[in-house]
Amino acid sequence: MSRLPKVFSPLAVLPLTAALVLSAVLPAAAEQLPAGDAEPLDQAHAHNDYEHDRPLLDALDHGFTSVEADVWLVDGELLVAHDREDVRPGRTLQSLYLDPLRAITRANGGSVYPGWDGSLQLLIDIKNEGAASYTEIDRVLRRYAGMMTRFTDDRVHEGAVTAVISGERPRALMESQRLRFAGYDGRLPDLATGTPAAFMPLVSDNWTNHFDWTGEGPMPADERERLHALVADAHAAGYRLRFWATPDTPGPARDALWTELAAAGVDHLNTDDLAGLRDFLLARR
Repeated sequence: MSRLPKVFSPLAVLPLTAALVLSAVLPAAAEQLPAGDAEPLDQAHAHNDYEHDRPLLDALDHGFTSVEADVWLVDGELLVAHDREDVRPGRTLQSLYLDPLRAITRANGGSVYPGWDGSLQLLIDIKNEGAASYTEIDRVLRRYAGMMTRFTDDRVHEGAVTAVISGERPRALMESQRLRFAGYDGRLPDLATGTPAAFMPLVSDNWTNHFDWTGEGPMPADERERLHALVADAHAAGYRLRFWATPDTPGPARDALWTELAAAGVDHLNTDDLAGLRDFLLARR
């Protein structure tokens, strides 16, 4: 995702600068600040990122440029967890993601990674009460407007962080807004609808709903052709493409599937294994 040119402070590249900023805002997080020397990897998406020991920070240490947070609206708060019974007080969208990202981008002169001109994708998966949850997400994101990508009618004003709404997505409500701080995550049938990329920057779907091959043996020619056609259609319309439910157990099958996805130009490779995907992508270079 390209960015408008920015002016960087000479101190922006120093991890110490970010540590000082975070220590004033988030004392606990400052002690675990990413080193700041990870190479940003365009295709690296951290699925269920919040389940790692250090949500967001572990992903940034491994160069990930997209992270996923599942949110539940509970008593007016956006709590981050995969299942309702796992929500915990204090583990909010703000504390785990937005506050650290604001501190980091301020320390890095407007970027998530020092000197990087990309935009970190924050995929927010709504787990309950779609319209009510989105309304609260929208209210919260406006408090972080300085770092967020803005969506206005047919234009996108890119910021250091781009929020995209997945899960229980209230499409009509989002389409009714003249100014949004989040895009809409579409599904493969949406490729044929002509939906503007300024509303739907991302299209995601379940791999197993559309493909039989899961990495064992050669990929069937017809499935490879279909995959490349989907990528071409998505990119022609200005969308990024992601699949979930791809094999994630380390081994030849996973590597084979990742190889096909990367070769086809799929924009985000989905994983819980941060080190595994980082090493795979760096090896391809």
